[in-house]
Amino acid sequence: MRPEEADEIRTLPLFRDCADAHFTTLLERGFLQRFPPGLVLIHEDDPADFLHVVVEGMVEMVTSHAGRETTLGFVRPFGTFILAAVLTDQVYLQAARTLEKSRILMVPAAAVRDTMRADPAFMTAVTRELATAYRDTVMELKSQKLRNGAERLANWLLRHERDGAVLIPVEKRTLAARLGMTPENLSRAFATLGACNIEVQGPKVLLHDRGALEKLAKPSPLIDDVST
Repeated sequence: MRPEEADEIRTLPLFRDCADAHFTTLLERGFLQRFPPGLVLIHEDDPADFLHVVVEGMVEMVTSHAGRETTLGFVRPFGTFILAAVLTDQVYLQAARTLEKSRILMVPAAAVRDTMRADPAFMTAVTRELATAYRDTVMELKSQKLRNGAERLANWLLRHERDGAVLIPVEKRTLAARLGMTPENLSRAFATLGACNIEVQGPKVLLHDRGALEKLAKPSPLIDDVST
């Protein structure tokens, strides 16, 4: 691992306050690997052997049941997965696969648990990380329960807008699954948002009237603001 990559990982809230010796041990016991796109990194119901840190690329968190599959989220640098399973020494409740070429740091679950017992600052960070994940899950559940498809899409676009545009980083069917709808419903949602003067150019979406989109989306800090 390059020193700058270790420095980036060190800045993650999970590792920021970890004692130097313990952080070094975590990196020494872990290993960094490259993976091609479309590779399944972990399977549901497998033992949680590693905490994964995305150093480069993007990973899709997915789940399946009775022949159906859906996307639960995306992990980008320098995000981690799946802390809860690692700490409880239980099976993964989600699967993960790469969406593009990725480099992943894999830290043995036992090393994470050992460090948590030995380092109070790391334990505090672990608790905070789990609490943040819980609040994110509640916000996501509220969005799914209280909004229709067009409203969920509108809020997703507002969160990812940069300089009046959004670049969708995944296939639209994957975005549809992430937002809890079918590809057909996503197409209808985009059509509905046409009244808000958005323009779809392949993976790029232009927001010509942010105010109109906000009026439809009705963003709420108790649903959309991760700092709340």
